Amino acid sequence: MMTWEIAYLALNASVVPAWALLLLLPRAGLTKATVHSGLYPIALGFIYIASACAAIFFGQASPQGHLTSLGGVTALFSHPNGIILGWTHYLVFDLFVGAWIARDAFRLGLPHLTIIPALLLVFLFGPVGLLCYLLVRLVLGKGLGMTENAAR
Repeated sequence: MMTWEIAYLALNASVVPAWALLLLLPRAGLTKATVHSGLYPIALGFIYIASACAAIFFGQASPQGHLTSLGGVTALFSHPNGIILGWTHYLVFDLFVGAWIARDAFRLGLPHLTIIPALLLVFLFGPVGLLCYLLVRLVLGKGLGMTENAAR
C-alpha cells in the first residue's frame, strides 16, 4: 500500500535523475531527450492532476482549505495530499528553471562549471538558485536580459 510518506519519497526520487543529468551531462542526448523535453513536466503534471482530482473529487483535502486567505492556504497544506500537490508544483517549476539555466548558459557560452552552484541551489532552494545564476551572468558580463533571439 502506498502511504503518503512513500509517495513523497518517490516523488522526490523521480527528479533526481534529471538533476544528475543537468549537473553531469548537460549536453548529452539523454539530457536533451528527457530534461530539455516535455517529459518531466508531463509526467509530474499527471501526478499533479491526480493529486488535485483527489483533493477536489475524493475528499483528500482539508475542508477548510482555499486560496483566498493565508489560513485557507495553511489548511490546504495541513493535509498530506496538499503537501504532495504543492511539492509537485515546486519540483516541476524548479526543474524547469534548472533546465532553462543550463540551456541559457550554453546559449551564452558560459562554462558549465560556473553554473553548477546555481543549479544545486535551484534544486535545493529554488529562487535562490535563479538569483545566483543571474548574478553569475552579471559578473561574467552577460547581463540580466532574458530575451532569446528566435531563429528566423
